[in-house]
Amino acid sequence: MSKTMLAAVLHGIKDLRVDELPVPGLEPGKVLVRVRRGGICGSDVHYFEEGRFGSFAVTAPFVLGHEVTGEVVALADGVSQPALGERVVVNPSRQCGQCDYCRSGRGNLCRNVRMLGSASTKPPTHGGFSEYLLVGADQCFPVPPQIDDGVGAMIEPFAVALHALKRAGSVVGKPVIVTGGGPIGLLTVIVARACGATTIAVSDPVAERRQMALQVGADSAFDPTEASFKEQVTALTGDGFEVLFEASGAAPALRQAFEVVRRGGTLVQIGVYSAPEVSVPVNQLLVRELQVIGSFRYGPVWEEAIRLVASGRVNLQPLISRVLPLNQAPAALALACAKAGVVKVQLDLL
Repeated sequence: MSKTMLAAVLHGIKDLRVDELPVPGLEPGKVLVRVRRGGICGSDVHYFEEGRFGSFAVTAPFVLGHEVTGEVVALADGVSQPALGERVVVNPSRQCGQCDYCRSGRGNLCRNVRMLGSASTKPPTHGGFSEYLLVGADQCFPVPPQIDDGVGAMIEPFAVALHALKRAGSVVGKPVIVTGGGPIGLLTVIVARACGATTIAVSDPVAERRQMALQVGADSAFDPTEASFKEQVTALTGDGFEVLFEASGAAPALRQAFEVVRRGGTLVQIGVYSAPEVSVPVNQLLVRELQVIGSFRYGPVWEEAIRLVASGRVNLQPLISRVLPLNQAPAALALACAKAGVVKVQLDLL
């Protein structure tokens, strides 16, 4: 094995370079993964375009990427699982395992979590857009042969959507709307359909995203900028949607959400906002007894997500729009930023 590897390193705003870095050495409890496929996430786009993602500002160059499929090529002493040569998807979130949140099964709220490809730490934590990746053995989940590398790299964002569904409680038999037709919004549509929601709608001002939503399982797709938007919702649902998933991270969508959720309904916030504060109509929250629930990354849903995909009940393949080689990582990020005609752009690292 070579002592060096290629990696897509963000040096500054719109300054992504394919650099040569040392292959990381093994550490106790960890495995070395030969990365096969990596998906570009909205957080990668924000880091690339703005130098920050929410409150996480870039403080030093780091490797982007956290949606990863790979093959285990080396194990630290004492590690037996995953097996050498096994193909895995990687949970990019590593919790401390000791705090109250971790012990209660809510490790996504751990104060000491480290996320691959994230500026939430100082210095930032390197991500998975590299030929080799060192991760904890417990972060690796074997994938069956019917899940190819591209779909495997979709498991991480799918886990985000699945966790959001679980935060909402049962959606069986309920009318649901998703605001935002980006990758997470579309994955939320897919999992809501698999979990028994009846009427599923998507709200997005971009026509091609509305069309994609209909293709992956939405029953209706609305343009929230149309003057008749509320009338269209009323015609479809009567008193509004019982569950709303806000996946856009756009302040107008959140404010509008309070107008289309029925009394006693639930609003699940998935999208991340660039602004630290967004105003909401608090009196509507009060008098209509709405539930507003945050959904951050994912809980222990990875094995369930893999089983759902492997079963064929959900199909994530249509969301993969373009696959480019690692040496074209800057072009891939630019393509993902443009958003025109693409949902998910991936890097092939083989």
